[in-house]
Amino acid sequence: MRRILLGMVLCCAAMPALTAEEDIVLRGMGSFHVGGRVAEVSGKPVRMIVRQPGGPQTKLDPNGQYMVEQMYVQYFLPKQRKGKLPLLMWHGGGLTGVTYESTPDGREGWLNMFVRKGWDVYVSDAVERGRAGFASPDVWPSEPTFLTYADPFERFRIGDGEGSWDPDPAKRKVLPGSQFPVEAYDNYMKQSVPRWLSTDDAIIAAYVALVDRVCPCVLLLHSQGGAFGFKVAELRPDKVKAIVAVESATAGNLGKAAALKDTPVLMLFGDYVDQHPRWATFKKVDLAYADAVRAGGGTVDVINLPDLGIKGNSHMLMQDKNNAEIADVIQKWLAGKGLVE
Repeated sequence: MRRILLGMVLCCAAMPALTAEEDIVLRGMGSFHVGGRVAEVSGKPVRMIVRQPGGPQTKLDPNGQYMVEQMYVQYFLPKQRKGKLPLLMWHGGGLTGVTYESTPDGREGWLNMFVRKGWDVYVSDAVERGRAGFASPDVWPSEPTFLTYADPFERFRIGDGEGSWDPDPAKRKVLPGSQFPVEAYDNYMKQSVPRWLSTDDAIIAAYVALVDRVCPCVLLLHSQGGAFGFKVAELRPDKVKAIVAVESATAGNLGKAAALKDTPVLMLFGDYVDQHPRWATFKKVDLAYADAVRAGGGTVDVINLPDLGIKGNSHMLMQDKNNAEIADVIQKWLAGKGLVE
């Protein structure tokens, strides 16, 4: 492919201009949809609608076939590739691939950082999220769920638990030493998207289709993405060559954990996890899965960032102010597994 020079394409416009030495140079970039199925809707009434103000009435017939449950993927391929395999970044619940792009306060995200480190990076919007689109209630009968302004602040260890949110920024109770860019919390909430509670099987099917298309690869998983990623790895252990699970919100099937005997795993946790009932519970589940992988002959490394002197991290580690330092921890682990040229 023709060489593509990216100046600010991957960066927030508000950031300082990059020097020539810092330009991201790609050999290719693009996007595609993967997975999906055709759903049939029938027996619904036909009606007339006006599709735009001042326009004529047109027939709206909801009966017919629809493409649903596809997933959207972007990829960025550095000219100087150093990662031996593609790196697939999977987001958490109520979020999209934006998780890994620019941070809420306009700094570089892990997408840029790992492209700079020489990885072919694939960032996706899972089924039902962002540019993947979603299906009508005739196809998905369950209702979407939405996050209130207070929810991530209190639940993602930005604030000090329940009751820490206040509409007045001066009255919000932020955890001591928090690395989250609290001053940009409004921008963070603009990333929030609805999620459904009945589409897990469709999400996993699309992720499997992505792995079949792109891999062998490394999975970098966050939160709910971890629950999906471990299950996909159990289904495709020959194609998933390593997993980095960033505060995975549960893991895989204990009875199938031995499938990962040849897939090294890193489980990464931020600060205040053990003091928060929700994340302490998820961590306990993750560590039980780690034990099951080890019992099946596999290897799992667990890093609690405070043990390395890296403190104050929220659940959104890739957006925290020290995200570059954490990216270096991950890069060092990947290099130690022989996955970097």
